[in-house]
Amino acid sequence: MLDDRKLAVLRAIVEDYVSTNEPVGSKALVDRHNLGVSPATIRNDMAVLEEQGYIQQPHTSAGRIPTDKGYRLFVDRLSTIKPLSKAEKRAIETFLSGAYDLDDVVGRTVRLLAQLTRQVAVVQYPSLTRSYVRHVELVPVATGRVLLVLITDTGRVEQRLIEIPSGLTEESAGHLRALLNTCLSGLAFGDVPGAVSDLPEKVSPEERPAAAAVLSVLLETLVEKHEEKVVFAGAANLASVDFSRSFRDVLEALEEQVVLMRLLGESADSSTVTVRIGTENPDEGLRSTSVVAAGYGVGDLTLARLGVLGPTRMDYPGTMGAVRAVARYVGQILAGS
Repeated sequence: MLDDRKLAVLRAIVEDYVSTNEPVGSKALVDRHNLGVSPATIRNDMAVLEEQGYIQQPHTSAGRIPTDKGYRLFVDRLSTIKPLSKAEKRAIETFLSGAYDLDDVVGRTVRLLAQLTRQVAVVQYPSLTRSYVRHVELVPVATGRVLLVLITDTGRVEQRLIEIPSGLTEESAGHLRALLNTCLSGLAFGDVPGAVSDLPEKVSPEERPAAAAVLSVLLETLVEKHEEKVVFAGAANLASVDFSRSFRDVLEALEEQVVLMRLLGESADSSTVTVRIGTENPDEGLRSTSVVAAGYGVGDLTLARLGVLGPTRMDYPGTMGAVRAVARYVGQILAGS
């Protein structure tokens, strides 16, 4: 375990390196930080930190830079997450509250996070498996075709075009729509299959082929992997970063939905901000990056996750504060929808 003074030296090295992108020497630490000890003592502390793997010396400089292990200890020992200013909070609230549907909420959120943090922002759509049915709509669009529209409690809209060879009249569509909403409104998605199992028996024999076709598509919609829908923005923010791995590796990893899902991690408690640093990331192409993520949802229910990806040389307190604040605002908007 490191004593408080060595932790203070490590904290100063991380803060200076993040702000200057230059390796940090003992003289700079004495000049910039009130550590209360001599340069010789700081050099000794830096030697211990290097020996224990918290800092390293780039071959081109006499200064030191943090390692992944050093950043991890810095994050674990953070006493506070940097709060957003009142002006920033007002701007977030105003920008997000102007959204008119779920796609717009997600689109605004990912752009906002990228702008706030100057990193790549990643936002997962709310998972259908944790959602409730708000309304089902059936719209005949042509002979033998009907549009199924499924609206969730979070405002998510799923649409499917269904082929019905026998056709469906406006009257039959209205009858089936009413039955579906009576059965499903307010129901958790996981409970839908059981609730509709006897629905074909409640319609006339002439309507049963259409009812069977609609139910088949409805159930298929529920079991699809919708929670794997993830969007990102701000890749241009990484263009000026000198990654130890190639920028192309990072971009290729970001293009993979499965990688983005693993990146954000499992949906945990909405109030928890998680940080993955460098080699802690599961994807090899992202081992030179850090990921800060948080869950968002309604009340105690976490619906999905959002976060940012950037270089390990990251303003962790500021980024963690921004991610936590945006996640809270998104949850409030979904709750109000």
